[in-house]
Amino acid sequence: MVRLNVNIDHIATLRQARRTFEPSVVAAAVLAELGGANGITIHLRGDRRHIQDEDLRTLRAVVKTHLNLEMAITSEMVAIASEVKPTCATLVPERADEITTEGGLDVVSHEEEISRAIEKLTGAGVMVSIFLDPVPIQIEAAHRAGAHQVEICTGRYSELTDPTRGAELGWVSQELERINASARRAGELKLHVAAGHGLTYRNVRAIAEIAPIEELNIGHNIVARAALVGMERAVGEMIEAISLKR
Repeated sequence: MVRLNVNIDHIATLRQARRTFEPSVVAAAVLAELGGANGITIHLRGDRRHIQDEDLRTLRAVVKTHLNLEMAITSEMVAIASEVKPTCATLVPERADEITTEGGLDVVSHEEEISRAIEKLTGAGVMVSIFLDPVPIQIEAAHRAGAHQVEICTGRYSELTDPTRGAELGWVSQELERINASARRAGELKLHVAAGHGLTYRNVRAIAEIAPIEELNIGHNIVARAALVGMERAVGEMIEAISLKR
């Protein structure tokens, strides 16, 4: 079965727009779990643009399923994750001027640095995942660095399936094959395999059908839907779109 982790960063984005206390990320997490989510994902950024340190600590105490912390490989974030001990720490690239994460981490070019971060996090009892573009050499580098899981970036696939862009079907098929090949390689290396970035109710099923992908991280599309129909219903509709039974 494919698990769904709901990213609630943009609940915090709305809260931070007024620097107030609502909407509550804790309430959002609880409602997502009640709606059937298998876990909660948050990204504690260096600029603290949405999720705050207090959010991480509170959610660690409240979330009953699986807490996935997305983080840069900085000494600050490694220290925080080692102390708070989320269920999983997902290493991601991060630029201060980006709107959202723009692609996978380049493990090949930073393998030694990433390996040191993984060693510290693993020593603290934290499972480590790495967010990667669907490129087999990056998967292999993540394995060498000691990752327990890889999360394959579906950003390009999501762009190609955007109905406003009019991409050719052949391009979509090619990107799906890239994701498929990377997932297979990760499976061969005995890595757990997740996927995410830009997935929607419309395009998610094709990704969920790829073995050995076992976990999806989806945020913006669910939060956007939740603004209209509520978090529980929005999560339930995504679970239905995924069709968790392969």
